[in-house]
Amino acid sequence: STTLFAILGLLPRDGGKVGVAGHDPASAPDAVRASTAYLPENVALYPAFTARENVAYFLDLAGTPRTAAEIGEAFAAVKLDAGAWDRPVSGFSKGMRQKTAIALALLRRTPLLLLDEPTSGLDPAATRDFHALVANVAARGVAVLMVTHDLFGAADVAGRIGLLAGGRLAREWQAATGAPRFDLNALHAGFVTA
Repeated sequence: STTLFAILGLLPRDGGKVGVAGHDPASAPDAVRASTAYLPENVALYPAFTARENVAYFLDLAGTPRTAAEIGEAFAAVKLDAGAWDRPVSGFSKGMRQKTAIALALLRRTPLLLLDEPTSGLDPAATRDFHALVANVAARGVAVLMVTHDLFGAADVAGRIGLLAGGRLAREWQAATGAPRFDLNALHAGFVTA
C-alpha cells in the first residue's frame, strides 16, 4: 500500500524513482492522478446515491464524463446485476461495491490501474470474476499494479509477482507461458522465508 501511495504522490519517497506516463508524482501529482485509476481496499461511495449516480458523479469530478450507455456497458462488463444499477449503494454487498468501483476505474480509461487488496472480503465466485476482469483490463493495454496477500489469486492473473520487504523488491517471479504460469511451491517458499 505504501508503494501505491508513493505512486499517487500521497507519500514522499526516501529514494528511487517513480514515473507514470512520463510524470513524477513529486513534481506533477495532478498529471499522475489524471493517468491513474485507484481502487482502495474499502471503496468509498456515497450510500444514498445509486451505482449509476456514484459513477457519473466521480467521472464528472475527474473531468471525464461518460454517457449512460457507456456506464451501462461498464456495469455489464463487471457483471453488476442490471437490477442494482439504479439502487442506492447503501444496500450493496462488498462485492457489488467493488464491481461499481471497478466499472468507474474502467470508465476513467487511464493507462495505469492501482488495486489495493481488491479481493479482500469477496467470495470465491466474485474473486474469480474479479480476476477475469483484471486480465481483460490488462489485455486492453492498461498497466495493473495489484497489492494482495492472496498468493494463489495473484498467480492466476499476474504477469509478474514481486515480494516487497523492507521497502525494497526482495524477490520477483515472471509468469511462464502455458500452464502452470507460476510454480506455486516456489512462490510460497519465497514468501514464507522472506
